[in-house]
Parts: sequence; structure tokens; C-alpha cells
Amino acid sequence: MRLRYKFRLYPTAGQRKALARAFGCARVVYNDALRARESARSAGRPYVSDAELSRRVITQAKKTPERAWLGEVSAVVLQQALADLNAAYRNFFASITGRRKGPKIAPPRFRSRKDTRQAVRFTRNARFTITAGGKLRLPKIGDVPVRWSRSLPSEPSSVTVIKDSAGRYFASFVVDATDGPPPPATAEVGIDLGLRHFAVLSDGRRITNPRFLRRAERRLRRAQRNLCRKQPGSNNRAKARIRVAKAHARVADARRDWAHKLSTRIIRENQAVYVEDLAVSGLARTRLAKSVHDAGWSAFVAMLEYKAARHGRTFARIGRFEPTSQVCSTCGRRDGPKPLHVRAWTCPACGVRHDRDVNAARNILAAGRAERQNACGGLVRPPHQVARPDEAGSHRGAAQAARHGLNPRLSDRGARQR
Repeated sequence: MRLRYKFRLYPTAGQRKALARAFGCARVVYNDALRARESARSAGRPYVSDAELSRRVITQAKKTPERAWLGEVSAVVLQQALADLNAAYRNFFASITGRRKGPKIAPPRFRSRKDTRQAVRFTRNARFTITAGGKLRLPKIGDVPVRWSRSLPSEPSSVTVIKDSAGRYFASFVVDATDGPPPPATAEVGIDLGLRHFAVLSDGRRITNPRFLRRAERRLRRAQRNLCRKQPGSNNRAKARIRVAKAHARVADARRDWAHKLSTRIIRENQAVYVEDLAVSGLARTRLAKSVHDAGWSAFVAMLEYKAARHGRTFARIGRFEPTSQVCSTCGRRDGPKPLHVRAWTCPACGVRHDRDVNAARNILAAGRAERQNACGGLVRPPHQVARPDEAGSHRGAAQAARHGLNPRLSDRGARQR
């Protein structure tokens, strides 16, 4: 499995200028290529191929006075910018033709030098290396100091240098991770995600919602108010913008670190994990939008999914229309929808009193087990079968035959013979 390992970079002043030059050259090549294809489309000419595009915006452009400075950066950076544009076009075409599932993908757009996030990618052809002193050697940039938090499991195939909105630099390595056998586990768990408690497990455990954004709102509000008082275009406003970006980055880093630790613990303790497929994009358009975004459900579920595949665990999403809060997890009786203020209820059939969230987590676990494949490759829950023609509907004379204790099919056949 291919994974990304991300580390903090601390480039010098000269290296920051070289990286800014690489960011700008990659952005110009991307925009020139996009403009060439847009011009060909509006003029009715054929689609510009990848090879022709590379020859036009890189090879020939370097020979012109207007683009001669493209030779000051590594050629791999420029080729990877074209690769990003080609990937964006492929995703767009696959989306409009229906081959790509999910929400529709917009066509590629031009990159701006005012974007707060900039990135360039170096592949093995660029011959980047990690020196004996632990620095990252990049072509035409130099040896950049790296803050190593852990060792790489294998030789990286590429590295992406990223500058975020807070002015921080990161190196993202793509490596092939080959983990050893995970610790044995036989437990299975269903997870019900919420806002009062971030997660409620089917075994009764409750994970408190940390609410990182809510706890940092006072500091964020003060930094944003300070930014609004600065004059647009001034150096003080640029410094205040960096302070706001750093405050938001601190919140995002804390949320991501917490989600990684929680998802790792759940995957290590359980052999199978089942969660509910929530419509986060729809919930984000309600009055609970800030709390939904602060919870970070989608990122947490994505971590569970890839970590389960990495460690050989079973992971499944339960349909969002499954009535997990309406069904008694003990007897299976469906008691109908309940308002959100009802946190506990008693089943009228079996008399068991349920906690709303724990009951939903147990129903998620039961639904996940039912949809899992058995040893023969079929579903544990048999699918619905179409009724045969002789089973569907009622026969003529069924009511009269039932009153006389006769078989309706035989009585009907006798009526037809008469």
C-alpha cells in the first residue's frame, strides 16, 4: 500500500526564494497549458495532446525571451505541473461521462499567484536524495533541513514540497508501506457518530467530542478582529493574515492528530469496524454547520477505512437510510422516528430501556454483520428474491375457497374445467 509521510521543512532564506521560483514556474506552465487547450477548444481545433502540449509550453517556451527563466528550475517540476493538468482533465471527462462516481468535477481552472497554498513535486527522475546528515537535497534548491518525526519505511518514489497558508513548509513523501502482521483481534464494533458525543461504540463506550474550533474561538476572533483593522495592502495586514492562518492551522493540526490516534486505537482493538454513511454535505448546510465541520466526521471515517485496509481489518459503511434509531436492538421491533431531544426510550414489545446512541451503534453493528460475505462468498443476509408468477397475487375465488377450507388454486382449476 502506498502512503504519504509528511515532515516539516525549515528552508533558509535563499532556499525559500528558490522554492518561490519553483512555485511560480510550475504555476506559469500549468496556466499556459490550460490556456492552449482552452484556445484550441474555442477555435474548434482538435484536443491538444500531452506530448504536443509539453513541447509547446516547456521545450519551445524556454527558447523564447518571455519564458527563458523556466530553465532556472528543475524540468521535472514543470513536467509534473503538466501531469497535474492532465489528471484534472481526466477526472473532469470521467465525471461528465459518468465513469467517475460521486459529485460532479468542475473543469480545470487557472492557478493564481495569490493562492495561499503552493506545491511542487519531484519524482525519482529529479534525483532528490536524503543526505547522511538527514537533509533533503532538491535539485537547484539545495539541502533543506527536515524535522524527522519517524523513519521512512522504504525508499520514497516522489516528494511534494508544500507551502501552506501559514507560511510553513512541508515535505510529503510517497512510500510503499509493508507492515508486519497486526495484533490479533476478534472483536467487532459499530460506531454511531454524533455531536454531543463524537462517537458512541456498540460496547457502550462514549468518545467525548473535543470541539477544537469552539475552544479556540476566542483566540480566533481576536486575531480576525486585529486583521480587519489593518489597512489593505500594508505589511501589517500581511503579518496579521499570517497570525490568523497560524491560529487556524493549530486547530486543524490538533483535530487531525486526535483523529489519527482515535482511529488507530479502534482499528487495533477490533477485527471489524462498521460506521454509518452520513450525509455530511447536507448536514453542513443546516444551522449545525459549524459544529459539523468542527467534528470532522469525513476525515475520521476516511482514516478508519485506509487503516483497516492497511492492517487487514474489515470496514463497511451502513446505508444512511437504515433506521438505526427506530429499531430495538434486542427484539428488532421498529418503533418509528423520534425527536432529537429523546435520548432514551423503552421498547413496548420487550420492555428493554435503550439509550438512543448505544442502541443505534448496536444496530449499525448488526447491519454491518448482515451485509458481510460468508465463507461461501455470499451475503450473510440473503437478498430479496423476485416472486414466481404462480406465487404473486391472489387467485380468483380465493376468498370463497378459504371459507370452505378448499385450495384456491384447485378450486379455480376446477371452475375453469367446468
